Amino acid sequence: MGNIIAWLVLGLIAGALAKLFYPGTQGGGIFSTIVLGILGAVVGGYLGQALHIGSSSAAAASVGAFSLGSILFAVLGAMLLIFIWGLVTRRAV
Repeated sequence: MGNIIAWLVLGLIAGALAKLFYPGTQGGGIFSTIVLGILGAVVGGYLGQALHIGSSSAAAASVGAFSLGSILFAVLGAMLLIFIWGLVTRRAV
């Protein structure tokens, strides 16, 4: 049960920071922010491990652990997901 709460809190923090730092407006409420942050933590953690950048912090992000490095990787992963979502949903004018 503690791991689920840790994922939710890390997801909320990472998703909120990603939406704050990413330019433009992103829709969605608190649920989408949490999901974005959790998925961002997984993506950021795996990318950090694959690129051998801060391996321990990246691993911590992918399992929902709290540290400054894990939050950083989670936010970067969430910002990457926001960017990809914007490309997928962009309308041609």
